[in-house]
Amino acid sequence: MNYPSIAAQIVAAVGGRENLSNVMHCATRLRLTCLDESKIDADTIAELEGVKGVFNAKGQFQIIFGSGTVNQVCDEVLKLTGGQPVQPQPKAEAEGSVINRFIKMLSDIFVPIIPAIVAGGLLMGINNIFTAEGLFVSGKTLIELYPQFADLAGMINLFSNAAFTFLPVLIGFSATKKFGGNPYLGAVLGMIMVHPELMNAYSYGTGAAVPTWNLFGLSIEAVGYQGTVLPVLVMSFFLAKLETRLHKITPSWLDNLTTPLISILVCGFVTFLAVGPVMRTAGNLLAYGISWLYHSLGFIGGGLFGLFYAPIVLTGMHHSFIAIETQLLAEAAVTGGSFIFVTASMNNVAQGAAVLAVLATTKDAKLKSLCSASGVSALLGITEPAMFGINLKLKTPFYAAIIGSAVGSAYVAFHHVLAVALGAAGLPGFISIRPADWLHFAIGLALSMITAFILTLVFTKKQQNPNSKTNSQADKRNALPAVDNQTLLAPAAGTVKPIEQSTDGTFSEKLMGDGFVVFPTRGEVCAPINGTVKFIFPTKHAIGLVNEDGVEMLIHMGINTVSLNGEPFTILVQEGQNVRAGEPLAAMNLKQIEDAGCSTEICCIFTAPTPFSWTAEGEVVQTQPIISLGEKQ
Repeated sequence: MNYPSIAAQIVAAVGGRENLSNVMHCATRLRLTCLDESKIDADTIAELEGVKGVFNAKGQFQIIFGSGTVNQVCDEVLKLTGGQPVQPQPKAEAEGSVINRFIKMLSDIFVPIIPAIVAGGLLMGINNIFTAEGLFVSGKTLIELYPQFADLAGMINLFSNAAFTFLPVLIGFSATKKFGGNPYLGAVLGMIMVHPELMNAYSYGTGAAVPTWNLFGLSIEAVGYQGTVLPVLVMSFFLAKLETRLHKITPSWLDNLTTPLISILVCGFVTFLAVGPVMRTAGNLLAYGISWLYHSLGFIGGGLFGLFYAPIVLTGMHHSFIAIETQLLAEAAVTGGSFIFVTASMNNVAQGAAVLAVLATTKDAKLKSLCSASGVSALLGITEPAMFGINLKLKTPFYAAIIGSAVGSAYVAFHHVLAVALGAAGLPGFISIRPADWLHFAIGLALSMITAFILTLVFTKKQQNPNSKTNSQADKRNALPAVDNQTLLAPAAGTVKPIEQSTDGTFSEKLMGDGFVVFPTRGEVCAPINGTVKFIFPTKHAIGLVNEDGVEMLIHMGINTVSLNGEPFTILVQEGQNVRAGEPLAAMNLKQIEDAGCSTEICCIFTAPTPFSWTAEGEVVQTQPIISLGEKQ
């Protein structure tokens, strides 16, 4: 894959470097913030090599590449923007509702630090295997059975705790940068909050004596903020605004000396005097309240959360969960752990199972290739390629997946399955789950996968073969005369002519291949050959078919109709569906196309060299044989 070329095409397709205000990536998606979203050519980007899907959410244009690839592409895009994105005043920050802006803010803060948190969570899960009592032998831990592993477990425990212990440092850096301040001052503020001379936050509230400072008669608790989220989040905002204000009012010759000094001094005092204690209490109450809801609502609450988890992911709101989840884990002694990770695991494997069901039924080679990679990826915890690249496009697999997620989530909620660490939410999630809950976690995963897989098969079958109560389409399909693979039918009623008589030079000069053109008198369009729907263009004006002999045909409805964004077209099939010659593919609103100043002609192109001979030409009725595939006359 040519990463520099792909990056250059992306930058050009979003309106150039000057239209980019922010460039970043998460595990699978390149996230671009553009000043003028009308300049984005999403269709061009969607066709680039390696792109599994594109969508726009909360002011970010997101391009799905998948794990590993997205890192390479992002690096090349950043090179083209001079090593870092241009930072003019973006209008997107002021748009949208307060809730949408808040969600985007949390996403921008937490997405960059997710890899550190996930690494710590996975290491924590490995440490759990060493230290869980009764996991392998009743009443004993693994290190009690094999003492030689004790130091290894101790080192892994140290590595795993680092990201959570120093979480305020990570959040301080990322949040202060997001709020427009110096990220290094934000990191210093985070370091102050976890300084080793402070009482460890995990020891606070255990009955141990709490050290205090006496500040002019005011007693201030000298307690750290390890593993907390809200205190440093609020103080980073305060720090950034204070620093910005000081830069404006301080003379330039003093600015570099006094602004950092005053910013850290003031924010340090405010943290321990007021904001820190208040936000610590607020965070604890939030964690306790959410935990209480989970345990009180039982399987009903779990099922509803599982049902809506994927739609929440579509909005980007799930990035706000990391703050809640971290708080739940920090208070694990009271909350028991996090249920969000468990629900995410149910959703992810359900999405993966739905894709594997599509893999089992489709005959489209390209779709099979996408399904095999994205399906396995989703089972391992990375769902974007599966969800956005396949399930949402086909719709019914997405519905099956959210139902499967609801079933599995209801089961694990009923049995109060909880995670004690973060990690890969999917099949590898066992190491993040309390060992006592492993069996129920496995059953929940199985229920999610089986439900999603079976429902996808059922929904797909119903789409292709509607039930007997509403089977008029099936009756029409079965009533179609049998047509062999050497016969090609007129896709519409009208006048059939050689492709050279198309009004579009691209087609008439056979730049895309040989074929024919139909000037239709009616808007119904049917399949000219037996085959499989290879693709449906996003703007609905073009459909690709391929038959078992390898004949590939592009059916292009109208000229320049791509600009109509699909409005005059109704698609009657889906990608991967098998169709018979004469079966309806689409309906065109001929008047709407003509009113838009476009030609209604239907160009049918053999995109791979295919010899053929004419059997009928001129005025034809729909489904009339017009071409014999084979040796050309």
